[in-house]
Amino acid sequence: MKETEKKGRLTRVLALTTLIAAFGSSFQYGYNVSSINSPSEIMKEFYNETFYDRTSDYLSEFSLTLLWSVSVSMFPFGGLVGSFLVGPMVNNLGRKGTLLLNNIFSIVSSILMGCSETAKSFEMIIVARFLVGICAGLSSNVAPMYLGELAPKNLRGALGVVPQFFITIGILVAQVFGLRTLLAHETGWPILLGLTGVPAGVQLLLLPFSPESPRYLLIQKKDEKAARKALRELRGWDDVEDEIQEIREEDEAEKAAGFISVLKLFQTRSLRWQVVSIIVLMAGQQLSGVNAIFYYTDQVFRSAGVETDHIQYVTVSTGTVNMLITICAVFVVEYLGRRFLLLLGFFICFAACCVLTVALALQDTVSWMPYLSIACVFSYVVGHALGPSPIPALLTMEIFLQSSRASAYVVGGSVHWLSNFIVGLVFPFIQEALKSYSFIIFAVVCLLTTIYTFFIIPETKGKTFMEINQIFTKRNKVPDMYPDKEELNELPPATLEQN
Repeated sequence: MKETEKKGRLTRVLALTTLIAAFGSSFQYGYNVSSINSPSEIMKEFYNETFYDRTSDYLSEFSLTLLWSVSVSMFPFGGLVGSFLVGPMVNNLGRKGTLLLNNIFSIVSSILMGCSETAKSFEMIIVARFLVGICAGLSSNVAPMYLGELAPKNLRGALGVVPQFFITIGILVAQVFGLRTLLAHETGWPILLGLTGVPAGVQLLLLPFSPESPRYLLIQKKDEKAARKALRELRGWDDVEDEIQEIREEDEAEKAAGFISVLKLFQTRSLRWQVVSIIVLMAGQQLSGVNAIFYYTDQVFRSAGVETDHIQYVTVSTGTVNMLITICAVFVVEYLGRRFLLLLGFFICFAACCVLTVALALQDTVSWMPYLSIACVFSYVVGHALGPSPIPALLTMEIFLQSSRASAYVVGGSVHWLSNFIVGLVFPFIQEALKSYSFIIFAVVCLLTTIYTFFIIPETKGKTFMEINQIFTKRNKVPDMYPDKEELNELPPATLEQN
């Protein structure tokens, strides 16, 4: 085996760390996106009956819709709060330490949701959804960051997509457990919601044996010995000096800029297009309608004319397709590239939303339109799983260096979860007001994001973090705030101190 091939291989330690980090973190995110969907009608009855027991009166239709929308949207609202915590937690506790501590939110929420029916309290569900949202907000940002910093550059894309793969597994498992023959019934739904604590327990047991990010250890903790040890463990050989040198050069280059806070991130002209790109991609990812599909799958298929008894099986099929296509993305992201997958994915979503709008509008006049509606939903899921779902988080890790990466994840995660929260809260009302035309809004978002990606987003596959930074430096049309090693050597000490 050639030396370069050896140094780019997937070792056992790296593979196990990837699986443990992604399963314990991203699986919970996906599971909680979908777990509340299948038992929704049963849970609404629980809400109504609980309210009646307290007041001797039932909730109005509007009040029940609003209360359910709050229950759904508390998850992304918690995700927004969790995103704000990313920066201080990863900088003080490390990537691995943050993932470990994050499991507390999941375990507490699991207990609350599992006991809510016995306690006759729908408020416990709302609080639990908020807490597990915090868990998802942290993990959805920290897991890709952690794995991206562990991976060699030739595997960075593939390992960066693995968290999204486990999100799709979580969605599918929740859909399977949500079958009425399994847990989506009067006595089973608290168990369905409470199972989210299982992967948290697994991660608490196994992740302590995995290494911390070498980049975090060397650049932020200034512990070169620990960083070298972690790299040797991850790579499976002793000669890691090339990577240590690359990290040193990044560290030296960043000393000129210093730590980049969220406020400074917006004020720094040399990071302008990176920040705009992350905001656009994260907003496009969520406002394109993906969570309208997964939060309200049953309602979407019911509107499309699918028979009630068949909806649960069609829903599981969407989760299966989502998982399979994400597996494909893991294997092709280093071959086709990030930019191509984004363009292809968003364009497929745009076309699917347009055709779905027509199909929903004509379903009462053409007998086979419900089948076209189902095909559109499946096409949308395929398109989103190819690029819009997995790539934005990966790009956030790639287009920012260590000093600004945590703050960039705070910004990207905040946009991600705020957009997610808005869709979860208002989509039922949009669907009620616009009927068959509700998906035209998502089509416009997909089209605009496709146009932006075509003109602005560069290809990042196979490039080091410093090389990617140089691409954006030219686009920002300002002097490079991260000079290369030769430029640093030419600068006098006074200049570096001034910078």
